[in-house]
Amino acid sequence: MKRLGDILDLETVDEALASREIRGIACDSRKVEPGDVFFALAGARDDGFKHVGEAAAKGAAVIVASREAPVTAAPFVRVPDARSALAHAAARFYSRQPETIVAVTGTSGKTSVAAFVRQIWASLGREAASIGTIGVVSRSLTAYGALTTPDPIVLHQTLDRLAKAGVTHLALEASSHGLDQKRLDGVRLAAGAFTNLSRDHMDYHSTLEDYLAAKLRLFRELLPAGAPAIVDADSDIAPRVIEIARARGLTVVSVGAMGETIRLAAMARDGLSSTLELEFGGRSRRIKLPLPGDFQVANALVAAGLCIATHSEADAVFKTLQSLHGAPGRLERIGETRGAAVFVDYAHKPDALEKAIAALRRYVRGRVILVFGCGGDRDAGKRPIMGEIATRCADVAIVTDDNPRSENPAAIRAQILAAAPGALEIGDRAEAIRVAIAMLTEGDVLLIAGKGHEIGQIVGGRTLPFSDADEARAALREAA
Repeated sequence: MKRLGDILDLETVDEALASREIRGIACDSRKVEPGDVFFALAGARDDGFKHVGEAAAKGAAVIVASREAPVTAAPFVRVPDARSALAHAAARFYSRQPETIVAVTGTSGKTSVAAFVRQIWASLGREAASIGTIGVVSRSLTAYGALTTPDPIVLHQTLDRLAKAGVTHLALEASSHGLDQKRLDGVRLAAGAFTNLSRDHMDYHSTLEDYLAAKLRLFRELLPAGAPAIVDADSDIAPRVIEIARARGLTVVSVGAMGETIRLAAMARDGLSSTLELEFGGRSRRIKLPLPGDFQVANALVAAGLCIATHSEADAVFKTLQSLHGAPGRLERIGETRGAAVFVDYAHKPDALEKAIAALRRYVRGRVILVFGCGGDRDAGKRPIMGEIATRCADVAIVTDDNPRSENPAAIRAQILAAAPGALEIGDRAEAIRVAIAMLTEGDVLLIAGKGHEIGQIVGGRTLPFSDADEARAALREAA
């Protein structure tokens, strides 16, 4: 049991209220239980302020909001920023956290970097975990989820449970939504990383500059002074990120071909692997990374930088890179038929799609066949961009449905096809996968892009069971 004064900064609140015992915290009025503190947050689709009466009627001990609430059934506390107050309250209410926590942001690569960091730490004997798009992954606790960065209550409950289970090292994905909505405030971070920047989430952020500003909060506000900031120096945005990190007094660790800390001196592709020559600390090292794609090389170097910057021994870290395996749904090889390979990837953004196709193009002798679509109720502007990329970069493009949500699936496909001359249209995603696999001949590769690890197709208000990987495996069995 905690007191209100234990979780909120209450300089202007009387001692009696500060001493009030509370049983929990909530930001969803439907989940309020007697004795909880209810935080009324303004959201994109709903305003928690409208539900303070409901929360009070359900027994909320205190209402916290950024403006005065017309409630008499429960004491009210006004704070400058309810989202920040919630995050810090959650951190104090669920007070245990793993000893070493790192966060990675950027448009693409967050899931892979977090997974690689977890694998490296585990290989070095640490009790490690990752939290992100695929959920919580650790030896002691695994729970698959849907949000890249969970809300502060769920996040700090999870941190507390991981620490209780003995997890000492944690890699977090930091989404622009999560950073903008201050979900990571209160997390005791040891280091942060920035991968790259390209168009994404324009349904949420008004401009690309706003999108970047949200991601840069990690370096401007959340990392403690002097903490390491790992930056992929080969990204176009790297100079700006490095400038901001240095202005804040962070220790910059740059990686990549243009990196000053871990420099990629040379790279040779070998089948679906890459042989890297790395320079670090005045020495050269040669390693074989068992993953396809230049972007996975970049992700692996960012992960190595995070581990080394948080006191893992460099030679041991570089050695573990040779046994990394990809995160689920990230250029995941599903199988092969007639000498052709089938991959599933989460690429659902223009830059990520182009990189995924390019990664496979370098390793195949035949055609690249692509199955992809675009989500409904999301950034419509990327649809023709992705259509153009598909027909320019792939030999055969099949446009299909990908989480149409409340939109008309045919209308989404039409927006893609308007910029994709010659592309095939097959709305049923399972049928599109079967048709694509039937096309494969020796030397070809099939890329099924957009959903990656997801196990559902969102149509209207329903989530129907669907897995690209499972559908591809079934089609491969039929082809055999």
